[in-house]
Amino acid sequence: MIMMKPIEVEGHQVISIEVALPKTTLLAITTDHGYIMCGALDIRLLNEKLNDRRIVAGRATGVRTIEQLLDAPLDMETTETELRGICPGMKGADALLKMVNEVS
Repeated sequence: MIMMKPIEVEGHQVISIEVALPKTTLLAITTDHGYIMCGALDIRLLNEKLNDRRIVAGRATGVRTIEQLLDAPLDMETTETELRGICPGMKGADALLKMVNEVS
């Protein structure tokens, strides 16, 4: 099952996505400029193979719910994300705020 729903992070609307798979659930929260995701996100692939896309994304491991993803510290980010001031240890919600406040 796939569930997508809008959630609010400090007055900003973002979209949460949950994909229930056998023995695991993929979790992601997206903005217009980037996203955070559970440990299934392959940051190395994004940095090495898809670097030309300049993807803004961060990963938090050990999370099982959207709420945990918002509260968890990110353990890895894409190079493009780091250039925007989002760094390891930053909570998911704080990283999303930097993403929603970014000017295209």
